[in-house]
Amino acid sequence: MKPWKKFYCRTFQTALKIALPFLPYRKPRIIGSVKNIPDILSKKHCGRVLIVTDQGIQKAGLTKRLQKALSESGIPYSIYDKTVANPTTANVEEAMEMYISEGCNAIIGFGGGSSMDCAKALGVRIARPKASLAKMKGILKVHKKLPLLIAIPTTAGTGSETTLAAVITDAETRHKYAINDFPLIPRYAVLDPKVTVSLPPFITATTGMDALTHAIEAYIGRSTTPGTRKDALLAVKLIFENLDNAYSDGSNIEARRNMMKASYYAGCAFTKSYVGYVHAVAHSLGGEYNVPHGLANSILLPFVLEAYGAAIHKKLASLAVEIGIAGKDTPKEQAASDFILAVREMKKRFQIGDTVGEIKEEDIPKLSRYADKEANPLYPVPVLMDAKELEPFYYMLMEH
Repeated sequence: MKPWKKFYCRTFQTALKIALPFLPYRKPRIIGSVKNIPDILSKKHCGRVLIVTDQGIQKAGLTKRLQKALSESGIPYSIYDKTVANPTTANVEEAMEMYISEGCNAIIGFGGGSSMDCAKALGVRIARPKASLAKMKGILKVHKKLPLLIAIPTTAGTGSETTLAAVITDAETRHKYAINDFPLIPRYAVLDPKVTVSLPPFITATTGMDALTHAIEAYIGRSTTPGTRKDALLAVKLIFENLDNAYSDGSNIEARRNMMKASYYAGCAFTKSYVGYVHAVAHSLGGEYNVPHGLANSILLPFVLEAYGAAIHKKLASLAVEIGIAGKDTPKEQAASDFILAVREMKKRFQIGDTVGEIKEEDIPKLSRYADKEANPLYPVPVLMDAKELEPFYYMLMEH
């Protein structure tokens, strides 16, 4: 990266870090079961709620407990279930039409990160009906209060139930971008492990490693606080202790509950301390080829950690100590290497490969420009890289 661009990025990041204590961050209020939602809706005088989800969730019957709770309390609802894996502007417009025509005044995002992102973006459109989502791209451009937003994650991974971000794909250009503003943080998050029990093993694994990526990228970045470091360490520990159990025995409620906690803590960490180039590259792959976000992060994570090199040895060594694979007296370089190896071995146990078959060589310059634009200057990464320096990651992932 050119010196002037490095200077600009680091100055921008330093200013944001200084501003951190003064920004209106908040954590959603945690609810332990979907059965508690009707009480909240009644107290908030919500006449009709729109549930934003996807067809896979619907077919699996995961919304039935929520629907039953709403019906028994006499709260009418509508369901938008056409959200796709990387939600598009078209999804949001369709959901908005339903929200308005059905007379809704509250939103429930029910599903993985895609459904929650779609629900958040819908809230943005309702709050700012005259502005396109593209105009909301970037940071702090929404400004308006959203309708009551409740997030019910069905995967323990995205952490979207805690964050101020919604990631949306332009339906025409396939460009994927983030909208970041404080009103997007859901008011309530329902951490109910029962809704994750029927999640298939592979999705359990990739979403769990998505949470791991959030925690690691937040921890190794340059804008951490004592609070985000604590949350990230706890998330990493919980994931290494519970993900294998949740993967091999989906009905293990304790493992599922701990994974939901891990996802939540990882979300709290990265919503303040941001992510890094794993996410930026993964988002470009999701936008162009519809690669599921958790899978893209899982594949990329060890490659990017290795590329950062000595800049993160000390922090990775702390993570290695936290999960019990290194001692405090283990040389930092060795402990960091052991940690990256533990991530690689985790991928192997979950049968997650090292390649993305969809990548076309002619797309790489465009993809790396997207990643560069997303990450710089916002993400306080340990080592700065521009579009040209990000290109090798795409070549690494190509099937040779």
